[in-house]
Amino acid sequence: MSRPSSFRVGSLGVAGLLLWSIGCAPVGPDYKRPDLLPPVQHRWAENTQTAATLADTPWWQVFDDDALQALIRDAVAHNLDLRVALARVQESRALAGVAKSFLYPEINLTGGYTGNQASRNSQPPGAQPDTDRTFNNSSVGVSVFWEADLFGRLRRNNEAAFNRYLATEEGRRAVLVTVVSDVATSYFLLRQLDLQLDIAKQTLAINDQTVSYYTTRLGGGVSNKLELDQAQANRSITAASIPEIERQIALVEHAISVLVGRAPGAVIRGRSLTETHVPPTVPVGMPAMLLQRRPDVVEAERFLMAANADVGAAKALFYPTISLTGALGGLSGDFGKLLAGDSIIWSVGAGLFQPLYNHGRNKRNYEAAQARFDQAIAQYQQAALNSYREVADSLVTIQKLAQVRTEQTTGVVALEDAAKLSRSRYDTGLANYLEVLIADQQLFQLQLQLAKTRGDELQAFAQLYRSLGGGWQAEATPGQPVPFTPVPAPPPVPVPKP
Repeated sequence: MSRPSSFRVGSLGVAGLLLWSIGCAPVGPDYKRPDLLPPVQHRWAENTQTAATLADTPWWQVFDDDALQALIRDAVAHNLDLRVALARVQESRALAGVAKSFLYPEINLTGGYTGNQASRNSQPPGAQPDTDRTFNNSSVGVSVFWEADLFGRLRRNNEAAFNRYLATEEGRRAVLVTVVSDVATSYFLLRQLDLQLDIAKQTLAINDQTVSYYTTRLGGGVSNKLELDQAQANRSITAASIPEIERQIALVEHAISVLVGRAPGAVIRGRSLTETHVPPTVPVGMPAMLLQRRPDVVEAERFLMAANADVGAAKALFYPTISLTGALGGLSGDFGKLLAGDSIIWSVGAGLFQPLYNHGRNKRNYEAAQARFDQAIAQYQQAALNSYREVADSLVTIQKLAQVRTEQTTGVVALEDAAKLSRSRYDTGLANYLEVLIADQQLFQLQLQLAKTRGDELQAFAQLYRSLGGGWQAEATPGQPVPFTPVPAPPPVPVPKP
């Protein structure tokens, strides 16, 4: 009568242990987001007291150029860095599943067969010579193992793995933001070089006319060799700039080709640099919004949450570990009777493991986990500060380049007029050729600088879009799901239990 009673008590004890392990809070601190004290508004920004931000606009609406949009689509689909980032997400998701599996019982099917024959010479004296010397054993069974997670070590490990998985997803988004920004920045640089090349070719044509003009004058005896030499030297300076610009164009085309996942080659152009304009007002939103929008900042916080969970898992190693095991099966020398009642075997057991002395191993492991948590806090704070700096850098760059562009435009208009006046003065004998030469050289150099300023301004706009956390949106295709679905930003406290 005692056996059934003890079995009922044991069953109730196992059930109680299971409920306790599920309901008991894991040891270690729950995650709380550090107070980063973001600035009230972005430096150099105007009217930032609004929730509106340029980052809410998809890239195919921000970069209004069909050729640029096509390049970005190709990059999103074929960029190899993005492919690596996606594989990392898949790897981390699988590892998170591995960590979660330890929360559940492990059930295994076992089976085996052994056969042996004894030596006839090993039989004891007096044994019958026809005694069967062959022995067979067959076994089959099911074993169960489960660790009661009383102090939350397995739950903390699962929490850490889950947040690392989400961190890799944010890392993939960060790569996507960078790829979109790099394509746009390189494209604007390419259009800048195209404009500079046009300027150089137009200037070279004027220089050729000037050389021809002074060659004719020298042949007619109304000019001198010095003027012709100066004109030819000025032409050579302009001509030498063309292959250099062409070299830079080829390098940028190669870089864009790699970004879109193809071999180096030519890049199709769309709008010219003079047809592309930066919006006069750019909403940037509040600085605190960067903590939820910037993928690299969210990634750093996910790693911080994982490090916090690791501290709890390390602390749980100081506490006992209780495991339950069980097995049920059959063992028989006759395979046909393997599952007969007399062949059935079973076992149940419970084990406890309590560290007593390991020369400070668990303590050092806990200290290392705390140190990694401190590193993660600093990295999270650094990511946030870096995001504020990048936005401020982009804003001041856009503002100051606009002022530079205005002044350079005025200067180009003035130098174009000066070049015409110097030629008129030279033709009427009121000036020497040096005035014409100086005016032409200054105009050429300022035109190149103005083209560079326009390109830099658009590149700064692309960098601002990236700094605000925009660019990760993927364009929806009718009839197809939207790829690269973002993972929501983590709540401040506490971390959700996966």
